[in-house]
Amino acid sequence: MNKNLVNIASKAFQVQAECLVQAFSYVDESAFIKAVEVLAAATRIAASGCGHTSFAVQHFVHLMCCIERPARFIATGEAIHGGMGYVQKGDIMLLASRGGKTSELMPVLDICKAKGVTVIAVTENTESRLAKEADIVLKMYVTREVDPYDSQGTTSNTVINVIFDALQAALIEKIGFKIEGFALVHPGGAVGERLNTRK
Repeated sequence: MNKNLVNIASKAFQVQAECLVQAFSYVDESAFIKAVEVLAAATRIAASGCGHTSFAVQHFVHLMCCIERPARFIATGEAIHGGMGYVQKGDIMLLASRGGKTSELMPVLDICKAKGVTVIAVTENTESRLAKEADIVLKMYVTREVDPYDSQGTTSNTVINVIFDALQAALIEKIGFKIEGFALVHPGGAVGERLNTRK
């Protein structure tokens, strides 16, 4: 029985690793470059998602802040009760939904379009309304989730986080962000101690 549990764990790693090997080939290079360019030029960045995706989106927001791209996560409930007052024409809104049909995101999308906010969509469904109405679409690809019912946001959460990690890595190059800047805004913890001691 215990060996079976270990096998299940091993399979979970294998499923996600195999998915990541394939996932990058589904990212449109021109769309990725365009996303990096608009994020680099943005005065402010906002982002939203639901469920597991909301946690990934919060990770994206933190990554942006770490390289001094002013960013804020706006929960969908907050967004439709005044929270979208944060975004103005020329700002960037990243909306993430694997299926592209998350109903809570549609009013947010509508507000973005009405205000002239540039929308980056991260979705697997390029035929969805979210994808069709977004200005930039970053396609994600998921083989299957790791749970036996293929229903929990596990592999999909990993894929979307890697897309966000890749955006930050490319942005660091694009804007010429230096480690000294990160040391300044990240003085806490072991990382902060290491960076600031070296400085």
